[in-house]
Amino acid sequence: MSGQDEVAPDLGRSRAGRAEAPPGAPDRPALQVLRPGHAAAVLAFERENRAYFAASVPDRGDAFFAEFDARFARLLAWQADGTDHPHVLVAPDGEVVGRVNLVEVTPQRSAELGYRIARKAAGRGLATAAVREVCRLAATAYSLTALTARATHDNPASRTVLERNAFRPVGHLTLNGKPATRYHRPLP
Repeated sequence: MSGQDEVAPDLGRSRAGRAEAPPGAPDRPALQVLRPGHAAAVLAFERENRAYFAASVPDRGDAFFAEFDARFARLLAWQADGTDHPHVLVAPDGEVVGRVNLVEVTPQRSAELGYRIARKAAGRGLATAAVREVCRLAATAYSLTALTARATHDNPASRTVLERNAFRPVGHLTLNGKPATRYHRPLP
């Protein structure tokens, strides 16, 4: 680890690229633990990619944007409490190009994985690499024993990311009216 906030300095090649990039960062996005200084860049990321995300995952709705400051503060509070472990993928110029979160840590030390990559950064292996790193952190830094995730059947890219990271299908469900698969990954 090269700093408290930077947890993976080399996650693929993307010039997509505004939060604070660490000094001397390589020309690749870095996975960072979410911090207050990321707020504006996360909001820009969510606004810029809203329609793109809504094509495959539920839209966050207007309230998410209207109440963003309070929601962001709540996310940081959950992080401080250890119930959530949010991360951002930050391009060298500081732009947030992805989010990878572990949410709702249970007393049994499992959590649900969620992730999203900006349209302009998709298709470059960033999601696979970022999820891999967060799985490593889940086991080592956060002492989790298992992760779960969900992906709709019409989102093959997301399902591929999970399968490349040793998540296995364990059941089916309906997610916002769409058929979906539930995944599980035990951690060492």
